[in-house]
Amino acid sequence: MSQERELTVKKLYLKLTNNSLEDGKEVVLSGWIRSNRDNGSVGFIAFNDGSNFKDIQLVYTKETKNYETIRTFRYGSTIKVFGLVKLTPENKQPFEIQLTDAILLNDYAEDCPLQKKRQSFEFLRDIAYLRPRTNTFNAVFRVRNVLAYVIHKYFQENGFMYVHTPIITSNDAEGAGQVFHVASDLKKPNEFFNSSACLTVSGQLHVEAFALAFRDVYTFGPTFRAENSNTTRHASEFWMIEPEIAFADLEDDMNLMESFLKYIINYVLENCKDEMEFFNTFIDKTLFDKLHNVLNTPFKRVTYTEGIELLKEAVKNGKKFDYNNIEWGMDLQSEHERYLTEEVVKGPMFLTDFPKEIKAFYMKQNSDGKTVAACDLLVPGVGEICGGSQREENYEVLKAKMEQLGNEKGLEWYLNLRKYGGCIHSGFGLGFDRLIMYITGISNIRDTQPYPRTPGSLRY
Repeated sequence: MSQERELTVKKLYLKLTNNSLEDGKEVVLSGWIRSNRDNGSVGFIAFNDGSNFKDIQLVYTKETKNYETIRTFRYGSTIKVFGLVKLTPENKQPFEIQLTDAILLNDYAEDCPLQKKRQSFEFLRDIAYLRPRTNTFNAVFRVRNVLAYVIHKYFQENGFMYVHTPIITSNDAEGAGQVFHVASDLKKPNEFFNSSACLTVSGQLHVEAFALAFRDVYTFGPTFRAENSNTTRHASEFWMIEPEIAFADLEDDMNLMESFLKYIINYVLENCKDEMEFFNTFIDKTLFDKLHNVLNTPFKRVTYTEGIELLKEAVKNGKKFDYNNIEWGMDLQSEHERYLTEEVVKGPMFLTDFPKEIKAFYMKQNSDGKTVAACDLLVPGVGEICGGSQREENYEVLKAKMEQLGNEKGLEWYLNLRKYGGCIHSGFGLGFDRLIMYITGISNIRDTQPYPRTPGSLRY
């Protein structure tokens, strides 16, 4: 192989953007056939090498070397092509490649389950190793890649430090108890670590310790939940974005959420234009409207108590919910959240100051003794997209909470953070895969993950 690798489709488009793509330039490309049609005298191949969402068109004629062979190349086959750039600014495609020759590197077997026809998302989940070759999943995983990058970009440019928190841990963070236990020997589950061990459900508790040393930090990594929940929004393995900020209260936390979400949405719209246009055309025709609404609207603040009163008033005026018994202290359902954000506020909103009984032990208790300084960010079309809180920095208050719950054993270190130079601090958690669902319009979390892990399913 030569020292300089072949050109790619992406580089050709970049050269076009920079006005440096030369008409008549000789190129060599390797990639895959997306379609091949020949009318007897001229043929057209839609070609892609994986570097770009858009294909390029290869044109061959009877004058092309190996014409009779090229016209038989099948969809999905791997080829190496030689040709000349032809600029076509007057056409839909701004340039094409006029082939001088093409070589078949690998044929596409007729029994391949992925064929050039419309196939359901359910079917494609069973061939997860092939679905990145389809337009939808090609676009999904390109956006996933850009989102992962811009998350780090946002935090790094704003002075945050990235912390790798443990995947194997001895606590379940929020006390949910739905964890995957780890054992080197199933007959002796505690022998290896000499304590119980599980896969992490959140990096929050561990990253809080770093916030009290480095001020602004974040962790972004895999988390696991052993919930036997077969919904479109639940997975057993998923990634979480969890920033933590010191010397910051709930208001600071909400400002960070708003700034972060707007930044990453704007970045994806600017840097994944072809993919986002595809989603808006074929997946959710309201997608651009929804995302621009978030970008252009200040996030309103509404307390949980105010929200309950708004829901009660709606029921009184004839609104029908599946869960119609609205009471202070209840955990709101998705239908309630969507009503508040879509029909009352008509835009993104923070619901704040929840009853302490329905929120996690580490959340800051408000002066009323009934609520905690927590928030859920609600957006139209989804409801809750992420949640955060000010953490309880008072040692005695947190100690009493943990003793009441009986979860202080093993978390003494977490409690001690409050007396060894503690301060007020806040943070939030945002599920990366659900974020992808929101930004792309994809309706099932299984279709945002390369190899989804869900109850009853562990393929690949």
